[in-house]
Parts: sequence; structure tokens; C-alpha cells
Amino acid sequence: MGIITRNTMRFITKTAIWALVVILLAIAIFVYIRFYFVFGEGVKAGELNQFMYKGWVWKTYEGKMIQSGFKGNTGGATIQSNEFEFSVTDKAVADSLFRCGGKMVELHYVEHKGRLPWRGMQNRIVDGIVSVK
Repeated sequence: MGIITRNTMRFITKTAIWALVVILLAIAIFVYIRFYFVFGEGVKAGELNQFMYKGWVWKTYEGKMIQSGFKGNTGGATIQSNEFEFSVTDKAVADSLFRCGGKMVELHYVEHKGRLPWRGMQNRIVDGIVSVK
């Protein structure tokens, strides 16, 4: 076996520290892009079908909105409905939505690529109510 010199140990230590810094930085960038970077934002309109406060460990506000529309195909147009599932993190917005059940609402939302359990069960987070009809 060879003798490890002091310079070799310093080189190995510096290399290990730099490798650890690069790995931690890559993990931080991944977590930011996956869970905190706003991938998209927009407004959805429809009838607020369901809104609730639920969860085992982290209680979160969850809602479903029905969006109706027309779907064109070769045989003619048919009526279709889509569900828009979302979470709410702001208690003031949640309190307003509890009073909007069954009404037509326009909601502003942001979309993340990943979800966090304390933020809600959905990737889409409603952060404001545009209008209630």
C-alpha cells in the first residue's frame, strides 16, 4: 500500500467538499423548480361544485369546479363537462369560496409541477376570486 501524503489528503478533502456543494446546489435547484416555480397561471370559470377542508395530517382546502362546454366531432357538437380540481392556501380566499357553493365563479390560479402535502392535494393553487355570478 502506498503512503498518502498531506497534499493528497487536502486534494481529496477539497474535491469531496466541492462535490457535496454541487450536489446540494443541484438538489436545491430541483426542489425549487419542482415545487415552488410557477409553471403556469390563469383563470378558470365554472360552477363551484364542491369545496371542503380535509386531510389526515395537514388540513388543506380542496375544491372542484365543473366547466361545461361544447365538444365538436364529426357527428355534430355534444355537451361535455370537465372538472377542475384545485387547492387553496389562503384562508381569506377559502372563506369566500365556502359561501360560493353552486354559483358560477371565475378563479385565478397558479400551477406548479409538483405538490407539497401542506400546500394541498393538487398542483393548481387558487389564489384569488375574479368574479362570482
